[in-house]
Amino acid sequence: MMMKLAGALLLMFLVVHGVECQLQVGFYSGSCGLAEFVVKTAVRQAFINDRGVAAGLLRMHFHDCFVRLIDSTSSNTAEKDSPPNNPSLRGFEVIDAAKSRLEGICGGVVSCADILAFAARDSVELSGRLGYDVPSGRRDGTTSLSSEASSNLPPPTSNVGQLTQIFANKGLSQAEMVTLSGGHTIGRSHCSSVAPRLYNFNGTGQDPTLDAAYATALKQQCPQGNSNANLVVPMDAISPAVLDEGYYVDVFSNRGMFTSDQTLMTNAATAAQVGQNAGNRMLWSAKFAAAMVKMGQIGVLTGSSGEIRANCRVVNS
Repeated sequence: MMMKLAGALLLMFLVVHGVECQLQVGFYSGSCGLAEFVVKTAVRQAFINDRGVAAGLLRMHFHDCFVRLIDSTSSNTAEKDSPPNNPSLRGFEVIDAAKSRLEGICGGVVSCADILAFAARDSVELSGRLGYDVPSGRRDGTTSLSSEASSNLPPPTSNVGQLTQIFANKGLSQAEMVTLSGGHTIGRSHCSSVAPRLYNFNGTGQDPTLDAAYATALKQQCPQGNSNANLVVPMDAISPAVLDEGYYVDVFSNRGMFTSDQTLMTNAATAAQVGQNAGNRMLWSAKFAAAMVKMGQIGVLTGSSGEIRANCRVVNS
C-alpha cells in the first residue's frame, strides 16, 4: 500500500511538473540495460554487511545534489574533505564497486551522479520498504571546491529560517525541507556535532529545549571532554536503521538531535507538518519519494555538459 501510494504521488508529480533537465526514467534501457540492477546489487551486498551504509548513501546523495563529491588533489581541497563532510560521509566504496562493474559491462556510459541517485533510492527501499523511479541521464561535474560545501550545506546549528532559505536557494519549498529532514531517522552523528547542545549551548550549558531524559542518554554516549573524534551516536535510538516516521515522533517530543531538527517546532507551519508526519507514515513516505526525485534534479548536467567519469573519485584526465 505504501509503495503504491508513493508511486501514485510520484506519477502525479512527474505529470504536473515534468521531468526537468532532460532526465528520464529508464534512460539507460538502450545503452546499458543492467545499470540499475548492478547498482542495486552493490547496495544490497553492502547493506547485508552493514545496514548503516543506507544512511551513508542517502546522505551522500543529498550532499552531491547540493555540492559535488570528488577527491581532493594536491592543488585543491574538494567538498568531500570540507568540515561538513569529513569524516561523516561514508559509502564511497559502494559507488566505486558499482562503477567498476558497470565500466566492465558498458564503459563510459553510466555517470557517477546517476549511480549515486540509484544507490540512494535503493537505500531508501532497503531501509524503508519504499520504492520510487529515478529519472536519470545526469552527467558528472568536473570541479569541486571545499568552500562550496560550507556555503551550501545547512549546519546542525541552523534555525528554521536559515534552513528554509538554504533549501529555497536550491528550488525546494519549506514543506519539502521538512519532508527531506526525515532522512535523519537513519544513520548516526559524531558526538562533536551533538556536544554543543549538551554542554555549551549559547555559552549557558544544556539546551533547555532538549528533553531531559534524552539529554542524559546522549551525555552517557558523548561524555564531556571526549577526545575520540570517531565517537558516534545513533540519530534514532529506537530504530536507527529503519527509515520511518520516528524522526518526527522524536522532534515532536523534544528529542531532535540537532538544533536544525528541533527548530522545526519553533514555526507554526513546520511544527504542523512534524505532527502530521509523526502520525502518518504512508503520507510522509509518499512526500519523501517525490521530494527525493525533485532534489535529484538540482543543478544536474545533461547533454554535452560535464563528462562521464571513468573513476567516480577523479575527473577524467
